[in-house]
Amino acid sequence: RSYSPYENVEAKDYPAILAITSINDTRVLYVEPAKWVAKLRATKTGDAPLLLKTEMSAGHGGVSGRYEKWKEVAFEFAWVLDLIGK
Repeated sequence: RSYSPYENVEAKDYPAILAITSINDTRVLYVEPAKWVAKLRATKTGDAPLLLKTEMSAGHGGVSGRYEKWKEVAFEFAWVLDLIGK
């Protein structure tokens, strides 16, 4: 139980969460993070944002290619900057 994020969701305030999954991930199927995010949304008590981003062509290690990686990092920076109001 302790190693399963899904099984450890509790009714409490969570910080802002950006969960990223990949359709082609053979180690962690995309439905697992999707179920976790759905359970968090149904259970969490706070109003911090919770976003699930699904990469449509990436695998377990994320996107490949220099420009795709840059776009991924830019998205993550934009997420953080939006959270802090910049």
